Formats: sequence, C-alpha cells, structure tokens
Amino acid sequence: MFRAIADVLRQIAAAIATVVTLPFRAVARLFGGASSSTRRGGRSTGRRSGRMGRARRV
Repeated sequence: MFRAIADVLRQIAAAIATVVTLPFRAVARLFGGASSSTRRGGRSTGRRSGRMGRARRV
C-alpha cells in the first residue's frame, strides 16, 4: 500500500518537474539549444558532435 502511494507521489512530482522545466527548455531552444544537456548529444540539433567533429577541426 505504501508503495502505491509512493508511486503516485513520484508521478505527481514528475509532472510538476516537467511543467517547471518547460519555460527553461523554451528559452534554451530560442538561444539555439546552448545548454549542456543538448551539447552532449542528448538531442540531435543537426550539427555533428563528438569525436568526428573534433577530428575534422584539427
């Protein structure tokens, strides 16, 4: 029973976290997605990232 209550609270917290982060994601998208999570390859922005991009610059 406590596990079910904990699961519901987790879902509520996840929904609140999503709503809170939406404006920040929108601002990051406006500025070209220059946040650390998108630069590390979290989402593809159309630019090459990683080792191939670094090797090409050298």
